[in-house]
Amino acid sequence: MEQKSIITQTALLLVLISSLLPVILYGQKGIDSVHHVKKTVDFSIDGQGTATNWGKTEWLDIVPQNSKTQDGRLDTQAKVLYSETGIYFLFRCKDQVLTATMDADFESLWNEDVVEVFLWPDERSPVYFEYELSPLNYELILLISNREDNFASWRPFNYQGDRRTRHMTAVEDGEKQSRADISAWTAEFFIPFKLLHPLNNAKPEPGTKWRANLYRIDYDSGQTLLAWQPIEKSFHEYQRFGTFLFE
Repeated sequence: MEQKSIITQTALLLVLISSLLPVILYGQKGIDSVHHVKKTVDFSIDGQGTATNWGKTEWLDIVPQNSKTQDGRLDTQAKVLYSETGIYFLFRCKDQVLTATMDADFESLWNEDVVEVFLWPDERSPVYFEYELSPLNYELILLISNREDNFASWRPFNYQGDRRTRHMTAVEDGEKQSRADISAWTAEFFIPFKLLHPLNNAKPEPGTKWRANLYRIDYDSGQTLLAWQPIEKSFHEYQRFGTFLFE
């Protein structure tokens, strides 16, 4: 009986270690994870993150959600800052091949290499903002309503002026073109708060909290999903988003 008890305890310990592996290796903490978003003055972007403003904040790990891909080839990190007018993001993605053929905005970018940001400023309603950017610098912007089985999305109308994003991308050790061999690509973008106006709580002040998650999809070896906060099946599991706390 004592031997069986030891075996059972060992099995339970292995299950626990397996479930905590993303936390141990990559620092993920689940839905209660809080990232402090530091404030900055507005700055220009170049797709490479060379602005000194980025030195004010730390990198976040964007982690493969399939353990077999956690070998370093797709190491991904992101940074976040905010200003009086909007929120800034910087992604650095190790890669080997650019799987990117779409050459227009508002295409189904998630079917190729892409980085994504989901922002949920008001938890009282399951409506959130989705932004995607491809390595070729094409964007997709959606407002998502995710009410149980009633899922719907909208594109922005009158998308111009100070409602437009700013976005740029760059590649390392290769050409920025479809199927190019590279070592990494970067994405830098700015989302103005005016674009988020359909959402409540869309202009944060110090102490404001938003739920959010950061993602990447890569297609070097089939589809690989990467996320800041762990998912089960879909990026749209908004209950699993982490928290942005604006300083």
